[in-house]
Amino acid sequence: MASIGERLRNFHPVRKIVYFIVGLFFYPGLAIVNKLRIAGTEHLKNLPKQRVLFVSNHQTYFADVITFLHIFCAVKWGKMNRLGVPYYLLNPFTRVNYVAAETTMKGSLISRLFLLAGGITVKRTWNKEANERRKGLDPSDTRKIHRALEKNWVITFPQGTTKPFAPARKGTALIIKQMKPIVIPVVIGGFWRAFNKKGLKFKKKGTILSVTFKEPLVIDYDAPAENIMSQIMDAIEQSKKFMMMGKHHWQTTDS
Repeated sequence: MASIGERLRNFHPVRKIVYFIVGLFFYPGLAIVNKLRIAGTEHLKNLPKQRVLFVSNHQTYFADVITFLHIFCAVKWGKMNRLGVPYYLLNPFTRVNYVAAETTMKGSLISRLFLLAGGITVKRTWNKEANERRKGLDPSDTRKIHRALEKNWVITFPQGTTKPFAPARKGTALIIKQMKPIVIPVVIGGFWRAFNKKGLKFKKKGTILSVTFKEPLVIDYDAPAENIMSQIMDAIEQSKKFMMMGKHHWQTTDS
């Protein structure tokens, strides 16, 4: 049986209020204090409202996801590759969930509030004492993501950390094999320069923030999970071949 928190997260009027409050609070940091450059929103226009999985690299706990939500709402209102005036927050696109670590989302009052915007909390899938080797998703967490995909878009960060070029979690590929969603790769940049690790405080103003949505991946759902994961890591530019392309990618914080 769903908890009160889960019911509130799935109650769209509550989501709309949270989107409005959080969206207005973060808007200046994205579009005024810093400069947001968006590309590829044409790939979002004709997507179905369910079974769409966005896979992205990760640079802050909250700013990345909040930016995605801003963009999705702007596209709903017909704005392509720009935010403009955020009147779109008056009637936002709320059919979105995002995957986040349980410990992160229970860490503060603002994180608990943002959880109401559609957060799916999962247990950490790695163990620091074992050299951070991935164990795989907890079955209950997998079910939560499955249920979300059946109804909405889902944002996930396969690496599960803000450290660049970290290995991906195999659980992402297993979900793709089981659910066969449309998979949209996203590449972000600049957030680690502009914000602290949580994404709630400025580190450097006037930073160029970039979000690029790529076209849906052509995936062989019957391929081994390792092959699918390799394809995703290439698409989000976090594979080894991208590691050597720019030293500035290394300069970020671990989660």
